Amino acid sequence: MEERSEREIRMIAQNRKARHDYHVVDSLEAGVALVGTEVKALREGKCSFQDAHAVFKGKDERTELFLTGLYIPEFKHGNINNHAPKRDRKLLLKKREILRLLQRSQEKGYTIIPLAVYFSGPYCKVEIGLCKGKKLYDKRDSIKEKDMQRRMRQAQD
Repeated sequence: MEERSEREIRMIAQNRKARHDYHVVDSLEAGVALVGTEVKALREGKCSFQDAHAVFKGKDERTELFLTGLYIPEFKHGNINNHAPKRDRKLLLKKREILRLLQRSQEKGYTIIPLAVYFSGPYCKVEIGLCKGKKLYDKRDSIKEKDMQRRMRQAQD
């Protein structure tokens, strides 16, 4: 079995707004169940995270994690069997990882947000993060910190 570090990683899209609006407590790599035209559209580098989040469906041992709101546009060379752009997509995780995320996400204020979509070798992966929403003053602090770092880099040049 190949290790993740040996595969070539090709980034498709990153959810920069999620890192601005949320504190990322924990992150995890998950596979995604996709249909053929979705993979082809992703290979073109098209994807949008607007309103995307993960939702648990099922009960107890049959709990599954689905990604909702991830927009993958229709494949332009597709036919009548093209996919629906905003359909729910199953995340492929081990049962113990799903149960751990379920337990941690039930705490107040936590949600599961997709942080990045990329190809790891031939496989499409999603980096999901267990996140807690930032307050307005936290966002201001983040902006000040980024601004300070940018000014320091400019002063060095």
